[in-house]
Amino acid sequence: MNTQEVVQTYYGDTLKSSNDLRTDACKTEAAPPPHVTAALAAVNDEVTSRYYGCGLAIPGALEGLSVLDLGCGAGRDVFALSKLVGPEGRVVGVDMTKEQLDVARANEAWHAERFGYATPNTTFLEGELERLDAVDLESGSFDLIISNCVINLCSDKPAVFDSAHRLLKPGGELYFSDVYADRRIPQALVEDPVLYGECLSGALYWGDYQSVAKTAGFLDPRVVSHRRLGILDPELQAKVDPIRFASVTARLFKLDGLEPACEDYGQAVVYRGGIEGQESVFVLDAEHAIEVDRVFPVCGNTLAMLKETRFADAFDVVGGGERHFGLFPGCAAPDVFAEAIEAGPAPVGGCC
Repeated sequence: MNTQEVVQTYYGDTLKSSNDLRTDACKTEAAPPPHVTAALAAVNDEVTSRYYGCGLAIPGALEGLSVLDLGCGAGRDVFALSKLVGPEGRVVGVDMTKEQLDVARANEAWHAERFGYATPNTTFLEGELERLDAVDLESGSFDLIISNCVINLCSDKPAVFDSAHRLLKPGGELYFSDVYADRRIPQALVEDPVLYGECLSGALYWGDYQSVAKTAGFLDPRVVSHRRLGILDPELQAKVDPIRFASVTARLFKLDGLEPACEDYGQAVVYRGGIEGQESVFVLDAEHAIEVDRVFPVCGNTLAMLKETRFADAFDVVGGGERHFGLFPGCAAPDVFAEAIEAGPAPVGGCC
């Protein structure tokens, strides 16, 4: 079987619920903010039981947005987002597994009625993520694209990132959770259908992910949170040892003019609050947790991510940025294969 057939069989026939998983790769440990918890709790049990995500792929500031879920499965995240974007927003889910889409479509009317919508604000489309140009999706039409532990299952990962960049509006965001390896996976393991279906042997090497994202136009990938994966089945653990795997939630912005490094222009931001679930601290990524009313120095790329996106109204800028001071001090990328890190309050001055 090719990789698409492996995935369709594993998620269409082999797995009947999340209890059938043999690793914790496709499980979520992060605790969502209360409004997201409430939205997830509003999704019915039939859909929730077929959830296989590895992170929390639901960011903040969602009201009225046009959202695309790549690899939506039975629609858990789509329906939660349906509630969070409100009746003026819309959510489109794409998946190639018919059995999963059948569950999602059968539950559209139920969720619309539960949320008080006259008609569903959701749409489910069948298609392969590697060939999104063949799916009825308009270029530049989405504010936000999410994906939850699915890109690792794709045979052509660069094509997925290229399509995501094409489908986003300027200033739009790809916010997604996925699994990565600390080295390139041997082909013999890639061809193991259980390891592939469990989101392990299709995982990108972390260094290759950085290159693929930047080549697609996402020039400054950011890590929101990460955790080392545990493999519950001793047989699978023995097969992959000593490879280390991590689940990473990341955000990529479609922004022109981002620089290869974090450059210091003597600027800072002040968070005014107002984003639901992040009223006192806005978390951009694992290195930027910005407390309300606190002057927080930022590099040029971070400033663009805050002021040229849907977050713009929540921030004031200090400094005109006419003078360049060299590299922003203290920049360091997180080690995603270390112990788990959830974003928290950052030191004054931040870090890019």
